[in-house]
Amino acid sequence: MPQDKSQTEEQQQRDRGSVKFEVHGSEVLEKQVKQSGNSGRIYLPPTWVGKRVKIIRLD
Repeated sequence: MPQDKSQTEEQQQRDRGSVKFEVHGSEVLEKQVKQSGNSGRIYLPPTWVGKRVKIIRLD
């Protein structure tokens, strides 16, 4: 039985080690991680201080 296109794409993503997340929230930002000593750093708006965030590595 042939698979439809979306199943094939999802399988390819899983084969590359990619997973699909569903996240509910208030705002979305896409940023690049900057070097900070021997770690990485992401600067976020000051209004986000004290708020919960989730970080997902895209690539």
